[in-house]
Amino acid sequence: MMNQEMKKKVLAALAEARQNFAGSDAKFAVSLGINSAQYSRIKNGETERVLSDQNWISLARHLGVNLSNAPEWKTAATPVFQFITAQLDMCQSASMSAMLCDLSDIGKTYTAQHYAKTHKNAVYIDCSQVKSKTRLVRTIAKSFGVGSTGRLTDVYEDLVYYLKTLPNPLIILDEAGDLNYEAFLEIKALWNATDGMCGWYMMGADGLKAKVQRAIDNRKVGYTELFSRFGKRYLTVVPMEAEERTKMTQATAMMIIKANCKEGTDAGAILRRTMGDDGMPSLRRIHKELMKEA
Repeated sequence: MMNQEMKKKVLAALAEARQNFAGSDAKFAVSLGINSAQYSRIKNGETERVLSDQNWISLARHLGVNLSNAPEWKTAATPVFQFITAQLDMCQSASMSAMLCDLSDIGKTYTAQHYAKTHKNAVYIDCSQVKSKTRLVRTIAKSFGVGSTGRLTDVYEDLVYYLKTLPNPLIILDEAGDLNYEAFLEIKALWNATDGMCGWYMMGADGLKAKVQRAIDNRKVGYTELFSRFGKRYLTVVPMEAEERTKMTQATAMMIIKANCKEGTDAGAILRRTMGDDGMPSLRRIHKELMKEA
């Protein structure tokens, strides 16, 4: 059950998110999945009998609010974080497109979510949750505060129209390798409809590269054109050479550990506990290992 302290955390996150949302209060409410009257009331500090606990939990999840008593996670400016942030900034400011295909568990998702959370008109889409054309279009529309119900054709046209009115919108597509064929074609259509007016950044692991390249080699309709629109390059951050790759990922993990551990913590010991037999650390395990030290 959501208590007042938890709700206050959500309200603080809402206020911060509103500053980075360029649309109206009504559109912001749409992006949150609540109506404008409800948003107006909680914006003014009302917390009782406005939203259900499920609504509050949904807002907390949407905004990435930590409802536990664990310390807030601190961002470390790792090489991956700096590279992807620079790429996203370039794509947004110049309405360009790029495709990143690199190892999993290197901080791609965290960086993309952080960027979308701290930059106006940038939205993050987890494609593993919206694999179909219909869900993808409706989710992008909702993220920008455009009505996402009704006929898909109307949602699509309203989304395209609204994107053209925004200054430098950016759409980040994470786990893009999970999208089905029709969804990929819809991205191409959206790209065409907003050419020069919207930035795009597609991310995934080796599976995304394999999927796109296989489709191109098999001359599957649309993939060559899509690849061209995303720069005709598979960008990477982590070095290809095994030894250098291991060094970089270990250094990255150490930066994250040091940014988030308590004073006096043996950061090296935590790093070793996150490493597999190949010497590569798991960034996803860092939080769990640090919680053991709390």
